[in-house]
Amino acid sequence: MKTKLKNNETVELETQLARALADYDNLRKRTEAEKGIWIKFAKQELLIKLLPILDTLEIAQKHVGDKGLEIAVNQFREILKEEGVIEIEAGKFDESLHEAVDTSIGGVEGDVAEVVVKGYKFNDGTVIRHAKVKVYKK
Repeated sequence: MKTKLKNNETVELETQLARALADYDNLRKRTEAEKGIWIKFAKQELLIKLLPILDTLEIAQKHVGDKGLEIAVNQFREILKEEGVIEIEAGKFDESLHEAVDTSIGGVEGDVAEVVVKGYKFNDGTVIRHAKVKVYKK
């Protein structure tokens, strides 16, 4: 009788241990997933704050034409590319990618006439800054 009781207790303890191990494994997986989400969010916030600096460097490069500054701008762009940041193309106006700030006469209606401020998105399609553009109208 005592042996049967011990066997039942052993089985029950083994079952509880298996559940505890499964719960721990699920917690570990969920924590890792949440950590990834936080890292992505933090990276996105940092990149958004760095984009105006790139804009300023590019404007300075246009005016100064310094080779050292050109190298720095290219390195900056390369780091953004490595982090999955893609410049938004001009082409046809798309309100999910572009923000119209002005219009221009001529050209094909609805096409982007000029990029005023470059826009960027992650390679997964998430827009981190809409491109500010001038759009052609009739």
